[in-house]
Amino acid sequence: MSTSGVRVSWLAGLNLGRRLVLGVPYVWLALFFLVPLLIVFGISFSTPKIAMPPIEPLFTYGADKVLQFRLYLSNYTFIAQDSLYLAAFANSVKIALVSTLLALLLGYPMAYGIARAPKSWRSVLFLLVVLPFFTSFLLRVYAWIGLLSRSGPINALLLKLGIIHEPLVMLQTDFAVYLGMVYSYLPFMVLPLYSAIEKLDPSLLEAAADLGCRPTKAFFRVTLPLTSEGILAGCLLVFIPSVGEYVIPAVLGGPGTLMIGRVLWEEFFNNRDWPLASSVAVLLLLLLVGFIVVLQRVQSREAASE
Repeated sequence: MSTSGVRVSWLAGLNLGRRLVLGVPYVWLALFFLVPLLIVFGISFSTPKIAMPPIEPLFTYGADKVLQFRLYLSNYTFIAQDSLYLAAFANSVKIALVSTLLALLLGYPMAYGIARAPKSWRSVLFLLVVLPFFTSFLLRVYAWIGLLSRSGPINALLLKLGIIHEPLVMLQTDFAVYLGMVYSYLPFMVLPLYSAIEKLDPSLLEAAADLGCRPTKAFFRVTLPLTSEGILAGCLLVFIPSVGEYVIPAVLGGPGTLMIGRVLWEEFFNNRDWPLASSVAVLLLLLLVGFIVVLQRVQSREAASE
């Protein structure tokens, strides 16, 4: 075989190897994301049935041995007509938006302080931010029950300082839900913000100061716009899981804390209405995708205007 033939076969084998390596994540996404999503999407067009699984098959054979395909839209029409599900969606979006805003207000100063700290301290401060991930998520949420209870350390400290005269009711309230949300998802806000602020060139702020720009004005005119990508990424990382959160409102919230994740769990496991629960899951996914598309368009318009 000639040298050129060996080279061609070697390049062909190299291209095949690259395609196989690049194909692994696509196969993974197809098996563990696309296929389950299609299954849930198909179940949402079915009806409940006393069987295992408790759904009516979409494909059935009739008496004449003809394959029949039936889609039911009753689940989606029921959700659109029932105020419970609409209120759950609206309340989930509200709680997620408020939690994201609070996480941003807390996370930005934290990320800015870590990024501007001496290099010898950055690793320690960064470790303190991600340290909660070393423990169980459920355990961290349950720990707030003891902290926020009427006989917990927070009420005891406030009583000892004379700030309050009787224990506060903090558990099973919206305050406890917001606190749990911000505490649980704050690292997801800090990490992208730290990455964006750390890459910011300090000479830009020095130039702004030389031109007579005050520090507050320089922050809003220079620092904040240049870290908008980190803000957007952090908001998405907090908002998306907050909308469908189930554990935090179930543990820290009260009966009036209605969120779509809790409704989804009850439909699946208590009512065993898989088609209706799948319809709720599909609508929740479309809602999140809609928010992501809108934010990406806003970001692209801002980048184009610059």
